[in-house]
Amino acid sequence: MTEATASSVSWRDYYELCKPNVVLLMILTSVIGMFMAVPGMVPWKVLILGNLGIALCAGAAAAVNHLVDRRIDLVMARTHNRPVAQGRVKTLHASLFAAALGAIGMAILLIEINALTAWLTLASLLGYAVVYTLYLKRATPQNIVIGGIAGAAPPLLGWTAVTGEIHGHALLLVLIIFVWTPPHFWALAIHRRDDYAKVDIPMMPVTHGIAYTKLQTLLYTILLFVVTLLPFATGMSGPLYLLGAVCLGAGFIYWAVAMMRGKDPKAPMSTFKYSIIYLMALFIVMLLDHYLFPATLIYEVQR
Repeated sequence: MTEATASSVSWRDYYELCKPNVVLLMILTSVIGMFMAVPGMVPWKVLILGNLGIALCAGAAAAVNHLVDRRIDLVMARTHNRPVAQGRVKTLHASLFAAALGAIGMAILLIEINALTAWLTLASLLGYAVVYTLYLKRATPQNIVIGGIAGAAPPLLGWTAVTGEIHGHALLLVLIIFVWTPPHFWALAIHRRDDYAKVDIPMMPVTHGIAYTKLQTLLYTILLFVVTLLPFATGMSGPLYLLGAVCLGAGFIYWAVAMMRGKDPKAPMSTFKYSIIYLMALFIVMLLDHYLFPATLIYEVQR
């Protein structure tokens, strides 16, 4: 690293270490998990400090990912300009930054929220930063399936931040994101297959081929469609959510089929982008339904 490169570090580099777009999506699901846990308004203290603590811990996990993957990031086109890979942020500074974020986030959750949320958040942080990044990512093509549980935790964390307990409906929100993660990420992995092959990361398109991965993506997308009907089936959500889940799920299946047919070379990336919109829209519709069709009314109808 040259002196010029070292001196060019800015707050934006540390901001990038936190993978802000990923964290923002996680916090969206955490916020909605909070609101789904109560019939009325979430207390402002819990809403602000709870999500701040969760976001800081998620940012810490992301920074660890930058540290661990700095050598392969430099080789891959998608990640070659990351701040640690390029040397704009030194590994020591990135390590201290990650430790500080994690410590502050945990302190906020332990002191201001509750111990259950704090320990579940720590487990999620370690699951992503250690189990997935250090081991699973390099060990098995099922890495994103097994490791996906860590990224699926935010709605559960939001729920426990409000209630202090684990509920079946919260676990259902986790299940939705858990099943969503493989088709979301495999679409990107297909698009970036050569990058992963170059650095010997055993993503499914590298180890099993693109055709097989496309089939798995379609099957998981169909499974996701079924899973997203469960909030309505269990009385957690009402007719607006059901309509949204069916329409959004049909769109996801459309893109998975288009990708499998292979006629559009841009289909994998289009599927990846749609999957992000899909998850955001699904949870927003769920929130709207929560207040337009309160659960008590739904239970009465189902009787």
